[in-house]
Amino acid sequence: MSDPATSRVFLASRNRKKIEEMARLLREHAPGIEVLGIDDVTAYDEPVEDQSTFEGNALLKARAGLEATGLPSVADDSGLCVDALNGMPGVLSARWSGPPKSDSRNNELLLAQLEDVPDERRGAHFACAVAFCHPGGEDVVHGLMRGHVIREQRGSGGFGYDVLFVADEHSTPGTEPELTSAELSAEEKDRISHRGRALREIAPRVAAVLRT
Repeated sequence: MSDPATSRVFLASRNRKKIEEMARLLREHAPGIEVLGIDDVTAYDEPVEDQSTFEGNALLKARAGLEATGLPSVADDSGLCVDALNGMPGVLSARWSGPPKSDSRNNELLLAQLEDVPDERRGAHFACAVAFCHPGGEDVVHGLMRGHVIREQRGSGGFGYDVLFVADEHSTPGTEPELTSAELSAEEKDRISHRGRALREIAPRVAAVLRT
């Protein structure tokens, strides 16, 4: 049996905020767990995220992580699905404005595309698939956070489209200000976010594998 104080899991991401987010949630179930990101391991050929679904891309990355590091590996793929854009940007969220990847340009493009869309039609949701691959098998869970896209960027926390998204839990019609995901505390965002929900579901399964 492995020592939970020295257990390590690999997260196929370079996003430090995402790595910290995952570590916070996993430690609720496995105190002392160490979460390593791509920049913490020997470089390997990262797969092209060319799948048509969040689940497909998450599995692609987690499988590659397991093969490259030998560690139980977790990967997520997530994105913003906007009703008025027929569910786009979806799996293209991180590269919506083209290379190189830029949160700022993505947000500016989204605002321009929705400029003439009335408030009542600016509904959207964040979707997430989290894949966990280890020598004994694979597991995938999903998370969802519903809300809407506002007309200006607000907040300094989070990443991606957080500065434009107000979750239903923080949206009260006629009440100002509505809090964007980028204005929430880390704890509150973990509680309601698509990724937080998915990670909370998969965290006990990861912890169970690490304890064996």
